Amino acid sequence: MSVQNYIGRFAPSPSGELHFGSLIAALGSWLQARAMQGQWLVRIEDIDPPREVPGAASTILRQLEHYGLVWDGEVLWQSQRSDAYRAALAWLHEQRLSYYCICTRRRIHETGGVYDGHCRSLGLGPENAALRLWQRHPVFSFTDRLRGHLDADQALAREDFIIHRRDGLFAYNLAVVVDDHFQGVTEIVRGADLVAPTVRQISLYQTFGWPVPDYIHLPLALNEHGDKLSKQNHAPALPKGDPRPVLMRALEFLNQTPPPDWRDMPLDALLAYAADNWSLATVLPETPRIRHSQTRHTEL
Repeated sequence: MSVQNYIGRFAPSPSGELHFGSLIAALGSWLQARAMQGQWLVRIEDIDPPREVPGAASTILRQLEHYGLVWDGEVLWQSQRSDAYRAALAWLHEQRLSYYCICTRRRIHETGGVYDGHCRSLGLGPENAALRLWQRHPVFSFTDRLRGHLDADQALAREDFIIHRRDGLFAYNLAVVVDDHFQGVTEIVRGADLVAPTVRQISLYQTFGWPVPDYIHLPLALNEHGDKLSKQNHAPALPKGDPRPVLMRALEFLNQTPPPDWRDMPLDALLAYAADNWSLATVLPETPRIRHSQTRHTEL
């Protein structure tokens, strides 16, 4: 792609305030977009009300502004995109690329933990059922621009996965692909915890006949127990004071060299320096193998 056509994005869910791990993903995607002289978009993924915290979305936007990570254009809210998701689901169903499923987590666990296509030929209706993609384009590997070639678990690649939940909510994999395509995203920079669902998302791009973006999965910040910093693990929110020391920690985590006089630099100058000197080649990745146990099962 040419740098003029580059579009990146940061897409947090409003399940709590941003923490240091969130900052790594936001800063890495912002720096990549700015280094490519492209656009950096923000999307609020607010399609799972039971997991959302009231006021978290506006707080996240204020945090990004406080840390100098200013986005281009208008914020896209997934809660306002239901018509687009319904249209995508309707097209898949018309093409006989999806079917209704009433299998429970318990049944899937008892049959080995991987959905076996049990409902594919039953001709079920939507009552108390999820909608699954009939997997015709399994993706067994992909190239990550940071990590290189990544192989997928074979069962994960072949599995018919949920695209509309039985509780009426749109599934993450469907919504993220529809929105990234709609926004023209050319490269997705995010945390390594999302390596596994990438093969499902690529398969959706191929099913719809859409261009597949590039992917970069950044290393994860861990707590003292070796667990990923997350809202579920009660990671502390980003400090509200001077953002520069925290940004320095984030740059060092990404193996970037901060300016020696950063304490004397205004925030915008510091970030401009970081963008001018951003090097993806110096980021130190882990090398995770994509395993079925890493995927989201909350959609069953």
